[in-house]
Amino acid sequence: MTQPFHIRDVSEYVISYKLLRRAVGVIGVALPIVLVLGKYLFEGPGIQDSISGYYYTVMRDVFVGSLWAIAIFLMAYKGPQKKDDFCGNLACICAIGVALFPTSPGPDATGQQALIGKFHLLFAGGFFSTLAYFCIVLFCKTDQNRQPTSRKFLRNRIYKICGCLIIGCIILIGVFKSLLQESPVRNLEPVFWLESLAIWSFGWSWFTKGEGIGFVNDI
Repeated sequence: MTQPFHIRDVSEYVISYKLLRRAVGVIGVALPIVLVLGKYLFEGPGIQDSISGYYYTVMRDVFVGSLWAIAIFLMAYKGPQKKDDFCGNLACICAIGVALFPTSPGPDATGQQALIGKFHLLFAGGFFSTLAYFCIVLFCKTDQNRQPTSRKFLRNRIYKICGCLIIGCIILIGVFKSLLQESPVRNLEPVFWLESLAIWSFGWSWFTKGEGIGFVNDI
């Protein structure tokens, strides 16, 4: 005799969705750390000049795989409005573009590599810009039928800080590449640290959205 089909409690799916958000947040927070430690352990010390530079190290598969994991989640992301879905799909396309079009390997790059590197910068800029929009606009939306709680205001503050940090990092990277590439600042690998800060901000915002920080969640 066949067993009756039972519809699972919808709360199980909500929890799973929150866990996915947390997982994406963890990937974002862990990625720069894992790349640096992995290269140190398997290839030797030294920090690449950018996060994307790890494409040319032993950590290439980790870098590309993490981008694909984030892209797949963003493609599946469904928000309450069409613009949420559009931004998720746009960020997904940009993340895949970053993975498929590696950054230029440096001054000795061929013409083709330099062109591919320009596409990489375009996709990377679009990816970070979309993530900043998620933080500052989409995550801060409030249900019009509910009175926002003090913890909702606190979460919105976290989202906005993360979004502003992402935008600030994008601007500072542009300033460095335009004006300071030949200065002593280059020895500090500013692009790597700014990209890391932007990725950490992205990770913490999604981790917060997935209710991964207990004291800011509504009871």
